Amino acid sequence: MSKLEFYGIRGKFKEIIKSYLNNRYQRVSITSNNSCLSSSSKWRKVRCSIPQRSILGPLLFLLYINDLARVFGNNHKPVLFADDTSLNVSHLNHTDFSNDITSAFNQLNKWFAANLLSLNVKETKYVQFMTKNTPINEISISQNNMFILNTSNMNFLGLVIANSLSWKDHITQLIPKLSKACYVLRSIRPFMSQDALKTVYHSYLHSLISYGDNL
Repeated sequence: MSKLEFYGIRGKFKEIIKSYLNNRYQRVSITSNNSCLSSSSKWRKVRCSIPQRSILGPLLFLLYINDLARVFGNNHKPVLFADDTSLNVSHLNHTDFSNDITSAFNQLNKWFAANLLSLNVKETKYVQFMTKNTPINEISISQNNMFILNTSNMNFLGLVIANSLSWKDHITQLIPKLSKACYVLRSIRPFMSQDALKTVYHSYLHSLISYGDNL
C-alpha cells in the first residue's frame, strides 16, 4: 500500500468518525402502563459523549481513557479492564498510606476535570486489606464533600475479594451456581455421550471453579 493510499484511508476513517459523533440529538421519553399517558422532552443536541449501546462506543471509550493510568505515582497501581477501573495503593505506614490515597484522588480529579468527566461516588468503594492481627485504622476518603464507602469485600471482575484475603465470601457466592450446574449435568447424563458430558462439564462447572486461578 502506497503512502498516498494510506492517507486516503485515514482521511475516510476520520470523516466516518466525525459523522458518527457530530449532529446527534437525544431526548427523554416517559411512558406509563397506559399508553395514553406519555411525555417527552425537547430534542437537544449532544455536545459530548457517544450513543449508548453503539458498536464503536467501547472502542472510543478505551481510546478516551487510555492515558488515565499515567496520572498516578509509583505507589499507585491502576487496573483497567473495559469500563472497570481499580486503584491499588500499598504502604506500611498508616500516615503515608492516607497521604498516598489523597494524592491519588487529587490527580484523578484533575484528570476528570480535564476530560469533562466526573466520579460516581455512590458506585465507588474501597477495601482496606489487613491481616487478623492488624489493628483497624479507619480512613476517610471524600470526593466533593461525599465520603466513599468502606466495604469489607468487593466484586473484582467476578471474584469476591474480602479485606481479610479470605475466599469464604467468594465460595459462598459460587456454591449456588455450582449446584445448578451439577443438577443440569445429572439431568442430561442419561441422554448424552461421555464426550458431550465432558464439554458440558468444562463449560458450566470447570469454568466456574478455575476462573481467576491465574491471578
